Amino acid sequence: MAYKALYRTYRPKTFDEVSGQDHIVRTIRNALESGKLAHAYLFAGPRGTGKTTMAKLLAKALNCDEGVGHQCNHCKNCIAINEGNHPDVIEIDAASNNGVDDVRDLIDKVKYGTILGRYKVYIIDEVHMMTPSAFNALLKTLEEPPANVVFILATTEPHKVLPTILSRCQRYDFTKLNNKDIEKRLKEVLEQEGIAYNQESVDLIVSLADGGMRDALSILDQVLAYSGNRLVTEDIIKIFALETTEEKINLIKDLAKSDLGSALDRTHRYFDRGTDIKRLTDDLLTILKDTLIYQRTSSTDLLQILNIDQAKDISRLMDENKIMGMIDSLLETTANFKNVSSINSIFEIGILKLCKNHANDKKVEEIIEETEIEEEPYEDPLKDEIVVEKKPVETVPKIEVNEAVSTEIVSEKPKILVNCVDGESYKIDENRLVDIAVLSKTNKLKSQLINDWSKLNSLMTHPELGKTASLLVSAHPLLATDDVLVLEFGLKASAERANLIENQQAIQDVINNTFGKRLFVYSLTRNESLEFQKEYINLQQLSKLPKPKDINLEFEGE
Repeated sequence: MAYKALYRTYRPKTFDEVSGQDHIVRTIRNALESGKLAHAYLFAGPRGTGKTTMAKLLAKALNCDEGVGHQCNHCKNCIAINEGNHPDVIEIDAASNNGVDDVRDLIDKVKYGTILGRYKVYIIDEVHMMTPSAFNALLKTLEEPPANVVFILATTEPHKVLPTILSRCQRYDFTKLNNKDIEKRLKEVLEQEGIAYNQESVDLIVSLADGGMRDALSILDQVLAYSGNRLVTEDIIKIFALETTEEKINLIKDLAKSDLGSALDRTHRYFDRGTDIKRLTDDLLTILKDTLIYQRTSSTDLLQILNIDQAKDISRLMDENKIMGMIDSLLETTANFKNVSSINSIFEIGILKLCKNHANDKKVEEIIEETEIEEEPYEDPLKDEIVVEKKPVETVPKIEVNEAVSTEIVSEKPKILVNCVDGESYKIDENRLVDIAVLSKTNKLKSQLINDWSKLNSLMTHPELGKTASLLVSAHPLLATDDVLVLEFGLKASAERANLIENQQAIQDVINNTFGKRLFVYSLTRNESLEFQKEYINLQQLSKLPKPKDINLEFEGE
């Protein structure tokens, strides 16, 4: 049986199971009980807030064998609606059926009686996508439909619906769900699925969902497909290009101390990792707001991100005036994001302004004037050919190399991953990446590499390994087996440089010296990584992933 997404599996089956939207549930229930039913409804609101779900619940309440208003979920009508094959409940996607001919076909069928249920219910999703001529064709039927027909129109953009249509519908405005409702539902799903989790990981998904229950469950689905039978904060941060709370607090501390050098180093690492800068800026504002609330109230009840120790820690560095100044500066930076195609330089300028009191050879204002809006070209650490002598390193203990592995990678016939040579670079196809991902899932090496990846910093000043280490420090371990390490880079130029055949030996030497493992190293960009993860999830949901015992990565290539 094909995998069923969590948001479909846990779609509410009765009004009692609906999270949030209490005002809508109560109104519809009262109308059903009193028999004051409208012939046309408009459900408007943000995506993922329950519009289509509510439409199906209303259709079920109109057709349940136990009577109007009931949702028994075991009669023939309820079961058919739950399974999406009820002949009298017709769902239409206006985005793809938006023409006048589609509407005329619908009108022709309206006049026929029901087949199975009591009412014929037309659910038209994304109704704002209909053309004006299609709207006009629908007007008369919408105003005076047959007695046993109900129209439910759903839209995320009600302002695009013709006023003549709006005037013929009862309008219900769906609002974003509050965080408590989403958190409660997520925990219910996690417990029913038997998934281990912690509060921080749930809070992070709630934040990413932005008030949408469907988005929250979809995010949870994606993370579990990546992490397995547990919900791990670190995996959420990696998948969605986020930064940890500790990292964001450390950036604020740098800004509070006007430590421009450290703040800019952090900023450039964010760019290299492909961090979501807009969300990072929003989170910085929330942290500053939390600190301000704590300073004024000495209470943690209203804090969104910080705990009491974190709030105290930041408060020791900044008074209320300084916090307000930083908030104003970040708000100005946020407002400027929409004016440029690339927001990285705007964010960097914002950091420079926040550190305006930093003692430096140049005034910060002068640096800002010299900073262009467009991002400067990234100067890759491996722009020159790297030669690593095979001798003990003075500052870093040299680990003995397994000759069977070390000599194969740079030869014309790589031992691992057949046909992976593409001109001057290595190229692994998606099927092979899937194989690596399956093996990585049962291998503890990835976790070890992630935990110890910062050790590469100690090599950045090394005379022989420094350039390669400087490149690798901006990457993230994505997959790891006993033979292969797949990295993710924020910058395309870095990933391409890391995949050059001429640089493979130097990269392996750095990995071996730092972690004691000689691995074939392959690199993906952030976009390539996300596309691959989506494909992996699709294969997992279709039960098409290969079995680990059937995978063999060791054979001769070209």
